[in-house]
Amino acid sequence: MKKAIRLSSVLAVTALLASTLATPANAASGKLGEVLKRGKLIVGTGSTNAPWHFKDASGKLVGFDIDIAKIIAKGLFDDETKVEFVDQTSDSRIPNVTTNKVDITCQFMTVTAARAQLVAFSIPYYREGVGLLLKSGSTYKNFAALKAAGSKVKIGILQNTYAEALVHAALPKATVLQYNDVALIYSALNAGRVNAAATDQSSVNWYVAQNPGKYFDSGYGWSPQTYSCAMGPDDQQWINFVNQTLHEAMTGVEFDTYAASFKKWFAVTLPVPAIGFPVELK
Repeated sequence: MKKAIRLSSVLAVTALLASTLATPANAASGKLGEVLKRGKLIVGTGSTNAPWHFKDASGKLVGFDIDIAKIIAKGLFDDETKVEFVDQTSDSRIPNVTTNKVDITCQFMTVTAARAQLVAFSIPYYREGVGLLLKSGSTYKNFAALKAAGSKVKIGILQNTYAEALVHAALPKATVLQYNDVALIYSALNAGRVNAAATDQSSVNWYVAQNPGKYFDSGYGWSPQTYSCAMGPDDQQWINFVNQTLHEAMTGVEFDTYAASFKKWFAVTLPVPAIGFPVELK
């Protein structure tokens, strides 16, 4: 009888240890458990917008959004390659999350209150804004010169219902020329039909970095907007995991990885997070 009791106790302790040492895939539930059990992360993104998500000369999908997804995959599996990308259009970013076609969308997605009613957003991984790209040799050397020139300045921008108001928020008197394709804006700039191209600040940084000596940044940005990854709204464990992973990439153990990607795609060197009191609590 005593032997049976002892055996029962041993089995109970063994079961407790097994529970304590359970693999994350067994311990986690919901989306986190599903992804760990599957063995790969499925990410919705695009393939045509440098420097965010595009195909390089070899046909490989690259860009800042791609690196963000790899950071999350590394957090899950300690292996950034365990990720599958689903090439999706901009209008598929929310439906593909809510129908569970993808685990998460990382596709330069702007956070808005309306979208936040449909999906959960991660903490921001980039803050976008509008910038002005000028061609080297331009009459205008910076934003102040553009503004001082008033209506003489011609600004090219992608066609949109609010395009003129967007430019006039920074350059109230500028002449605004709208184009129905981004490539046409840069063509107009190269041909001298416009003095500057109003585009995403990230694109300004990208074009300057990719074309040394050909373009320069006006030095001014406006109309900030937040970029975050989108997830299903009802799984707090998954949301918490993604947020913690991105937080540590931007401020902690994976900072070097995040900073290297930032430098590669935006030609910006990030300051190293200060050691000591956590800056986010100041």
